[in-house]
Amino acid sequence: MLAQLSIRDIVLIERLDIEFSNGLSVLTGETGAGKSILLDSLALALGGRGEGGLVRNTVDEGSVTAVFEPSDDHPVHNLLSENGISTDDGLILRRVQKKDGKTRAFINDAPVSVGLMKQIGSQLVEIHGQHDDRAMLDASTHRNLLDAHGGLEKLADMTGNAWRAWKDAEGKLDALKAEVEEAQREADYLRSSSEELKLLAPEAGEENKLADQRQKMMKVEQVATDLAEANETLSGNGSPVTTISNLARRLERKRQQAPELIDETLENLDMALNALYAAQNSLETAFHETHFDPQELESSEERLFALRAAARKYNVAVENLPDLAVRMADNLAMLEDGEDRLSKLNAEVKALKEAFYKLAIDLSQKREEAGDILAQTVMKELPALKLELAKFIVHQEADEANAGPSGIDALEFWVQTNPGSKPGAMRKVASGGELSRFMLALKVALADRGSAPTLVFDEIDSGVGGAVADAIGRRLARLSDAVQVLSVTHAPQVAAKASGHYLIAKSMVGDGSDRVATAVTPIVDDVRLEEIARMLSGATVTDEARAAAEKLINQPSA
Repeated sequence: MLAQLSIRDIVLIERLDIEFSNGLSVLTGETGAGKSILLDSLALALGGRGEGGLVRNTVDEGSVTAVFEPSDDHPVHNLLSENGISTDDGLILRRVQKKDGKTRAFINDAPVSVGLMKQIGSQLVEIHGQHDDRAMLDASTHRNLLDAHGGLEKLADMTGNAWRAWKDAEGKLDALKAEVEEAQREADYLRSSSEELKLLAPEAGEENKLADQRQKMMKVEQVATDLAEANETLSGNGSPVTTISNLARRLERKRQQAPELIDETLENLDMALNALYAAQNSLETAFHETHFDPQELESSEERLFALRAAARKYNVAVENLPDLAVRMADNLAMLEDGEDRLSKLNAEVKALKEAFYKLAIDLSQKREEAGDILAQTVMKELPALKLELAKFIVHQEADEANAGPSGIDALEFWVQTNPGSKPGAMRKVASGGELSRFMLALKVALADRGSAPTLVFDEIDSGVGGAVADAIGRRLARLSDAVQVLSVTHAPQVAAKASGHYLIAKSMVGDGSDRVATAVTPIVDDVRLEEIARMLSGATVTDEARAAAEKLINQPSA
């Protein structure tokens, strides 16, 4: 329910804080006191259209804050949670209106889009008045209202799920048909290509491995000859090792005769021989490593060239050939078993379609029954609301060709205001006052089903006499047993049925200026009696009016 409304600097309202309670609350006051400002402010907090003209003249911005206390099971909690907004500490909607026309929206102090605020607001409050833009008359909501009234939500959900399952399977079938048709168009190419890639058997990373191996063997081939010649020079018949070794032995034999002349030379020759022996060993090792099978190089080159030729043929990188081979094999397999898969999926789609239409037809029939009951219930309310010649119709057109997630029904609430006139959609046929009363009758019939927790009726009693106003008051009071009801009224018969009464008045601001401001004051007891008496008699309140007002207040609502 709406627990509190705070308004700052909106039109004639400078500062206003109103607390509301459950039941029926009425707002009364003389014409021009500011009742429309109050409703415009509430609509702004619910995500309604803002405009710079709403801001009071002497300031740059105004604001409206609405505090709600939704029940724990209200769906608004899920919507807020989906948008990352916690409701642990309640629910506060705040809208700031700038004089330049710009607005900012906040929910629980978190900035949000006006679209989200409007979506949240529509789940919390419905405003019904003589202006179409305030009436919840969108035909798209009527089907949900009827389903709620008839207890058909579960069947409607099952129907929606069946529709989505059918369409999902149908989408898969269409995709499979396209794949199979494409595969069939390329069948011969696919078979030959798949076989070619199967024989080639490309492996991941194979190109780099072969290229590295080929490069290495080519380098080895280039140095092998030089290594062989160097080895022959050091180890062959003309090896300097033999010559130096013989020279060292001759000098060794002469060493004792002149050691001071020979020792250093022998030492250097010995070092030279050791170096030559080491060079021989390393050359032998290197030369041994240059030995490879020439056919291995040829084989590596042939494999590498074959992979690159296949890559050019299929217009892919060599590294993607393994994936292409798998994909072609899969497509070939799909082609071979595609007809069987198509047959099975066709059967599944047919079964899902039949299941949907079975549920949709059952739902349509139950909607027709629920529509008759709803129409009869609404019709019982019309005579007392001075609509005794009118007719309420749940217009339903079932067409299997127009099936959708909501079933096969196009559904809208129609009215016929007078016998012989053409029935049509409520918002098009009914006048402003009639529209409000039709909506009241509908809301009473729906009771606590399919309704926001707070309903606001703007001058629903406009243009009606005492008996009809009394009937409206009784129905608003009855409706307030299920939801919170706020009513702006000029009818004392309606005001007398309220459990909460607020007086809207305009007065001069006591700061020496010529400004006026609107104030809203909760009234009880004698003050309330005086206000209802004023509503009965006009500017001059008589004792007779006070007595009549007291009688209205004490009259049972039932």
